[in-house]
Amino acid sequence: SLLWIIAPRWHLLFAIFAFGACGSFSGETGATVRCDGDTKEMSVISVQFGYPFRLYQIPFEMPDCEGEGGTRTLHLVGDFSAPAEFFVTLGVFSFLYAMAALVLYLRFHSLYGENKKLPTADFCVTVCFAFLWLVAAAAWGKGLSDVKAATRPGSLAAAMAVCQGTDVVCSAGPAPAMGLANISVLFGFINVLLWAGNCWFVLRETPWRAPPAPRDAAAEQGAIDKGRARDPASPRGSTGAYKRPGYQLGVGGVRPPRVLAAV
Repeated sequence: SLLWIIAPRWHLLFAIFAFGACGSFSGETGATVRCDGDTKEMSVISVQFGYPFRLYQIPFEMPDCEGEGGTRTLHLVGDFSAPAEFFVTLGVFSFLYAMAALVLYLRFHSLYGENKKLPTADFCVTVCFAFLWLVAAAAWGKGLSDVKAATRPGSLAAAMAVCQGTDVVCSAGPAPAMGLANISVLFGFINVLLWAGNCWFVLRETPWRAPPAPRDAAAEQGAIDKGRARDPASPRGSTGAYKRPGYQLGVGGVRPPRVLAAV
């Protein structure tokens, strides 16, 4: 039955959640720099980052405590765009394939049942998506942990050369909120479970596990009745009792039928 495939199609919804949460993520990290510990002047450094997480392209201004009070431009460290883009791309393709498959199941259900190549192709594609979701979720989970390490306020303050001065006081800012990115990884592993579970239901529609066609009981009974009708030597009726018309069983034995004389 295609009921599980047609009705919920949960991986269609969770694919949107996965690539939407990852693609729309943006965070902010920062630090504070005080060139002279005795003064109250403090420079606040704020750096915004997000998808596709090419951190080396994100600049920020660092105060130059040794010069005339100017600033210097630095960049964050790291490039984590490969796992993030692969994760989002897989989510988009999963969404498109799920939409196409849903239209096929609903609008062309008879064609899906008659053509045995379609369930087989659907099963192979579903297995591929389940494997790719496992790879993408694991890779993006590792990439996200590296993003967290590279954007930690303590790491930002330690990477600035100005913080190595004797009279300079650097403090780490608030940690960036990574909740949406964490949810995207969670949705990725949920997609792994959904696509892997869907493999079993699609497999049941393939010729490998399709149930045999039921035998028509009415056709068999008709063939039996037709064979009995063609056998002239069989004197039995439908009940199997032997009938010999014209004779009756009486007290004195078998009596011939009465013949009524014409008046």
